[in-house]
Amino acid sequence: MGVTLSGQTPVAVEEVRHCLRCQMPEGQVIDCSQVSDVRGGMLPKDTRLLSELERQGSGTLESRTVTICSGLDLVNISYNNFVAGDELTCKDWIQGLRKVTHNFKASNVCPMTCLKKHITRTFASGKTEKMVMQCLKDLGFPSGKNDEIEADAFTFEKFYELYHMICPRSDIEELFKEISRSKNYITSNQFVDWYNDRQRDPRLNEILFPFCNPKRAQTIIYQYEVDEEFKSKEWLSLDGFCRYLMSDENAPVFLDRLDIYQDMDQPLSHYYINSSHNTYLTGRQFGGKSSVEMYRQVLLAGCRCIELDCWDGKGEDQEPIITHGKAMCTDILFRDVIYAIRDTAFVTSEWPVILSFENHCSKPQQYKLAKYCEDVLGDMLLMKAFPEHPNKLKHSVGFEIFRLEPGVPLPSPSKLLKKILIKNKRLKPEVEKRQLELFLKGQEQAILEEGDPPEDPDLTVPVEEPSALNGTREVTNNTSSPVSRGGCTQVELFFLGSTAPRCSVDWLSDVYYAFLVLLDNLDDDTSSSSSDESPPLPSRPDVKEKPGLTTAGNQVDNDAHPEVINVPLGSKKENSSVKARGKKGSLTAEEEAALTASYHYTGATTNIHPWLSQMVNYAQPVKFQGFDIAEEKNIHYQMSSFNESAGLGYLKTDAIELVKYP
Repeated sequence: MGVTLSGQTPVAVEEVRHCLRCQMPEGQVIDCSQVSDVRGGMLPKDTRLLSELERQGSGTLESRTVTICSGLDLVNISYNNFVAGDELTCKDWIQGLRKVTHNFKASNVCPMTCLKKHITRTFASGKTEKMVMQCLKDLGFPSGKNDEIEADAFTFEKFYELYHMICPRSDIEELFKEISRSKNYITSNQFVDWYNDRQRDPRLNEILFPFCNPKRAQTIIYQYEVDEEFKSKEWLSLDGFCRYLMSDENAPVFLDRLDIYQDMDQPLSHYYINSSHNTYLTGRQFGGKSSVEMYRQVLLAGCRCIELDCWDGKGEDQEPIITHGKAMCTDILFRDVIYAIRDTAFVTSEWPVILSFENHCSKPQQYKLAKYCEDVLGDMLLMKAFPEHPNKLKHSVGFEIFRLEPGVPLPSPSKLLKKILIKNKRLKPEVEKRQLELFLKGQEQAILEEGDPPEDPDLTVPVEEPSALNGTREVTNNTSSPVSRGGCTQVELFFLGSTAPRCSVDWLSDVYYAFLVLLDNLDDDTSSSSSDESPPLPSRPDVKEKPGLTTAGNQVDNDAHPEVINVPLGSKKENSSVKARGKKGSLTAEEEAALTASYHYTGATTNIHPWLSQMVNYAQPVKFQGFDIAEEKNIHYQMSSFNESAGLGYLKTDAIELVKYP
């Protein structure tokens, strides 16, 4: 494969039983199901190492680097960096590893495969430590304190026997005794009766999923029974029965359901959408960290609706930022997030992505939001509705706005493949038409001087009272807890949008925040910084100072690849304003409750820049006025958000209307 960025040690990477093994003196094994992304273009910050690596191989170093991102959850990510000999080899490895790692079936394996992965991780690392295990004497292995076991002799079958000695399955033994009537075997007829009565799902189609018969039972016995005498008599022992139950034939999820099998040509509003709330946060929403990496991980995990809380930037550059209001959370640049979305939106899934904007920006910065989306996302961004659906409003300057007509259904996911949609409030048609004409004529000052338009009850999202944050809805980030690689934990209806009201802190919370910062400064003066914190990169005139990507003690220079600005989790800058929440400044439950009670809601702005407004097409948030009114208007591109208690209430009282809405 090449050399690692931690040095110039040649390594070879190979796939071994669902794992990646690095063949080097200090071997390392990475579970393929834990790999979230395989990237290119990262460079080390060490100039000496950078110069040495550039002299090796052909082509630029940036085109030859491979970064493997892996972890048990979306927050705690490890980075392993490699350098290929040439650009073609690098591309082959990136494409090949993505095919292996971006596989939903690899995250839904049977217990037997999990055992195989476990023993692979144990022995494939090449380490020479002595292992002391109990029950080894019964298996014929050395069991003394100073004895060693040869890896080649400790086969999977021996490991499987040891596993059952240490972790006996008494529940399976009881079931086996019940089926066999306390004998040490199950006949083929007994297996058929048990399978059809207890194991087979009665809801399945009898033609597609026929009942078990003696021939099928015989096939199962021949496949999973290890005793040749039992095979000849068509008997199944307890060991064979366990092997069958732990196989892929009894996976907790139907393997054919892991691939898309539904009809994807229905209107977009007919589907559940895998969504992420407070996407930017790595943990708590009070005093938490925001990270660009979260957008990458969430999109790679399969989420198709992500949230961007947009605010005016701070400092001289006035770059729009993403943060959780004034809830003592760190900030990230909106621009960096858009680059991350561009790079990862369609790596693991080609289905459309919805960017749910909670827009608190002024008009000039809203124009920046729109231009970043337009310039960075390019053809991926759906700028206009499809011509076959809307009517057209022609402007005097020759510009056209496409709007959906009432009763016209939304396009299907298949129609929107590899498209990114913006969900944001939109100006009234006549206001948008007038302001857009002024903007295209260069009269931007006239647009900026216009205040907020009168609130239209049809287009205003209702304000949620602060009391709603105290028990009626979950306020933590759904992406902050460890989740399986198949996707995120929050699922919503298309018209039950993931955008929830935001809160701004009052003066008391600001004082509390200043106190935490003071504790942080005192802590920095009295103790040394953690060894795993990476120093910040040199500043660029057009980009805020960003910390380098830290991977096993190596810094990666993001300046060499401005399109992929990676804000690492645990970096010094991200932690600086919140590190006091460690030993000294932790937010207790009482303190967090007090902060929550002191919050008041700051709604998203209704004074939308026309350039951003005209980008909104198939996802427009509106105030929910009732199912009857929604059915009467029959406008499919409008959507409403509910807190959890309201949504559950509608499920109980108006389930049919909720399913049909709009």
